[in-house]
Amino acid sequence: MREVGILTFHCADNFGAMLQAYGLKTYLRGKGIEADIVPYEPPFMTGRHWWIPYVPIGSFEKILYLGWCGWIKNLKLGKKFFEQRANMKQFRRRYLMGERKKKLIFIWQLRRLEYPYYIVGSDQIWNPDITLGLRRAYFGAFESKNKKKVIAYAASMGKKFIADKYSMEFSDLLKSVDHISVREKAAIPYINQFYKGDICVVPDPVFLLKKDNWVAIEKLPDEVGYILVYMTERNDALIQCARELAKKKGLLIIKIKGGPEAVGVNLITDYTAGPSEFLGYVHKADYVVTNSFHGVAFSIIYQKKFIVFQHSSAGARISDILELSGLEGRLYQEEDFQLDSHIEWSIVERRVKERVRSTEDFFIQCLQE
Repeated sequence: MREVGILTFHCADNFGAMLQAYGLKTYLRGKGIEADIVPYEPPFMTGRHWWIPYVPIGSFEKILYLGWCGWIKNLKLGKKFFEQRANMKQFRRRYLMGERKKKLIFIWQLRRLEYPYYIVGSDQIWNPDITLGLRRAYFGAFESKNKKKVIAYAASMGKKFIADKYSMEFSDLLKSVDHISVREKAAIPYINQFYKGDICVVPDPVFLLKKDNWVAIEKLPDEVGYILVYMTERNDALIQCARELAKKKGLLIIKIKGGPEAVGVNLITDYTAGPSEFLGYVHKADYVVTNSFHGVAFSIIYQKKFIVFQHSSAGARISDILELSGLEGRLYQEEDFQLDSHIEWSIVERRVKERVRSTEDFFIQCLQE
């Protein structure tokens, strides 16, 4: 039995971030590996979710401006803001952290931890746009007398490469990582410029669990007969597509989180959903329309008919998952898009399982050396 600390984005109020953290922790424990999520919750990650947001970008004036804009948005949500925060907190406490642990907000506090092995990832831990610069913690680049090995699991930059200004720092930080696996194979050529070891392509941790594992922690909605819309960036074409589909099929639209309203159709916007509610919405949806990586991932897990629109900054992630599952045809194209075309789910399952086997091989190699 190994003692493993997972450094990831569990503290972000984001469905995908928390569900991938749950997937990795649960998978490892199911293999008899004593794995915990490290309660590292720095303000540069958690601050964006505060009532008055804290986003440390640029000058002091810019930080104040971003905080003010975020606060105005939260004021409009009113009590719904606090309801969603409560749902996020409840999921995090129940499924990710277990017993209460003292939050670590500074990287120097990681020195005190006793884990001999650290897994950094998955999620976009190496995307400086999300972490507001490259962060040493997500490379395992910190001092600890107990630390023996750092393993990057399904590490993602969100794209094929990062900006040139980060290259030297990225190269230096990679020296702290003993084994690397990535989520997007398109990123391997870039990483290989700085890391000469083998790089394994593995699936997002949500695929490491079976559908029944997710059903066990979901919370089903009361609504039936709906199209689920989930956007991680505004896309008016996506909304228009959902409108037309709702009209054609005679279905309700349920939209989770914010974004433009789908005027002219039956619409429910849920601003309060947490990860369990998100799973429930996907499970009962007739169709899913999304530009989110995890929107696609759980559409596949729950075997839903879905339409995916490309994301401006996460295109590599979405393209990879569609290629992996053989569902490239679910990427929306204005002409000749066959929404109701048959999906041979047994073939999709087989392809995903093949990628999951690479995960088992990867961990066996890393944790037994």
